[in-house]
Amino acid sequence: MTTAIITGASRGLGRALTGGLARAGWNVVVDGRDGAALAAVGFGRGVTPVVGSVADPEHLVALVEAADRLGGADLLVNNAGILGPSPQPRIADYPIEAWREVYEINVHAPLALTQLTLPGLRKRGGAVLNVTSDAAIEAYAGWGGYGSAKAALEQASRILAAEEPDVRVWWADPGDLRTRMHQEAFPGEDISDRPEPESVVPSFLRLLAARPESGRVRVAQW
Repeated sequence: MTTAIITGASRGLGRALTGGLARAGWNVVVDGRDGAALAAVGFGRGVTPVVGSVADPEHLVALVEAADRLGGADLLVNNAGILGPSPQPRIADYPIEAWREVYEINVHAPLALTQLTLPGLRKRGGAVLNVTSDAAIEAYAGWGGYGSAKAALEQASRILAAEEPDVRVWWADPGDLRTRMHQEAFPGEDISDRPEPESVVPSFLRLLAARPESGRVRVAQW
């Protein structure tokens, strides 16, 4: 049975992907900072929750160890992320400590977890899927922290793909979804016209089944 690690699974896209993979027969190791929120999801059979923050090195080790007990991770989904301050400030006014935190969660943590999983992924011909955004490639005013962090993650993904021929590396843009993070990006606005995260799960499953060459993926195209 295949095993995945999905970070940030207590809500949003991470929660939806976890449910989709579990229903498809995967073992899924998931995490979230809020233990009560993670427990409240009630994922059920095939899902192993590990409470903690991706900024904690010991927690990352615990995620990999949980996957190893299930035979080792075949897929790593770096989904956990933070937007930063809301409303989002212009770069000229962006608090540097908040900028550092955005990079810590959105860039450094995925890199650290990827490094821990790579030895097993190489052996099993596994895959890394880094969740990104169109803010990584478009210059949206007010998106300096999050957008530049996602751009850094995308470039790291490109280089990782060049360095790891035995591992598929995808950086996937799921599009605008009706999530709490998206609402934080547009405080006070009605985002009910955005699709629910569950709507893109079939596209992700098709991507995983097809296993295309490493590269940037627009989930809507699947």
